[in-house]
Amino acid sequence: MSRTLLPVLILAVGSACAAPEKARTAAPVPAVPSVPGWEAENPVRPLPVPPLGVGGEISDLQPRVTPEKVRLGRWLFYDPRLSSDGTVSCASCHEPAAGFSTRDPVSTGVKGQKGNRKAPPVLNAAFPIYPVWFWDGRASSLSEQAKGPMENPLEMGMTHAGVEDTLRAIPGYARYFAEAFGDPRIDVDRVAEAIAAYEATRLSGNSAYDRWDAGDPGALDEKQKLGFEIFFGKAACNQCHLGPNLTDSRFHNLGVGWSAPPPGAAPATGFADPGRVKVTGHARDTGAFKTPTLRDVSRRAPYMHDGSVATLREAVELYDRGGLANPWLSPDVKPLQLSPREVEALVAFLHALDGEGFEDVAPRSFPR
Repeated sequence: MSRTLLPVLILAVGSACAAPEKARTAAPVPAVPSVPGWEAENPVRPLPVPPLGVGGEISDLQPRVTPEKVRLGRWLFYDPRLSSDGTVSCASCHEPAAGFSTRDPVSTGVKGQKGNRKAPPVLNAAFPIYPVWFWDGRASSLSEQAKGPMENPLEMGMTHAGVEDTLRAIPGYARYFAEAFGDPRIDVDRVAEAIAAYEATRLSGNSAYDRWDAGDPGALDEKQKLGFEIFFGKAACNQCHLGPNLTDSRFHNLGVGWSAPPPGAAPATGFADPGRVKVTGHARDTGAFKTPTLRDVSRRAPYMHDGSVATLREAVELYDRGGLANPWLSPDVKPLQLSPREVEALVAFLHALDGEGFEDVAPRSFPR
């Protein structure tokens, strides 16, 4: 081969060998889909496993609770844009650190307005014995309960149509409604169902009492064990605080909020808040309010529907006195004649009902 042809041949071979490498580096790199910050910090998570002591399974609930609904509902639960002035969310009154109740005597709504009732806890709220919600039982489902505060002028101060318009004006939400419900339609029923799905995952269990009841002899101390005996014995607290959630979900008059009316006035005027009677119209329900769960009760002082009882000890002492006499006092409420030692033991047992599994914090960001 001539020396003049050799460089040409070497160049041709070199070019052929380099071609595949050139093709590889020139190939387009697939784009990585961007994930919005609000989605990255709030991914779809599996439904929680109910902790020890919870009397139900989330998978059994209707309407069906799904991880996608829970994620959407979590945003909606904490999003203040669902209120008329953009300052109040569901979590403003149902604080995670207070067992999803509040540590204020009554709820504070838009424009700093005060309601006349304390926000009840939503722990284990999807598993009631008797399926009604609110202190007066006016809601017949957890979803219906979620709608109420939105249109209450003292709470979130929005109309249902206003909630829908607000969320439709936030482009980022449509995708997550589609993931949760199969299409991007936004209406108040879906909003409420998603919030209820999130609330259904706020499960409290594995308390010291649950562990002791499951066979751990060291889970309660001696004072708490005495309190257990009083709770289920002499004080008969389990007449109304029963089952896994320690509530009968029914309505009782303890005399809370009663002030004897002046002579000649109708007896019912003795209650600033008449309670259940406004829902049923039955006089026997005057001054009656729903029995709250005792799960995590120590986290949410003050107590009663109006937040008028400052401490757990004072609450026990109210029961010990037999409530406050009035024409509709529940026949189950009678003086208990507890000694100071027994009162202390009962309070200690109530602290043993504090559990875990419900904890959460507000999202750092929301769909935009």
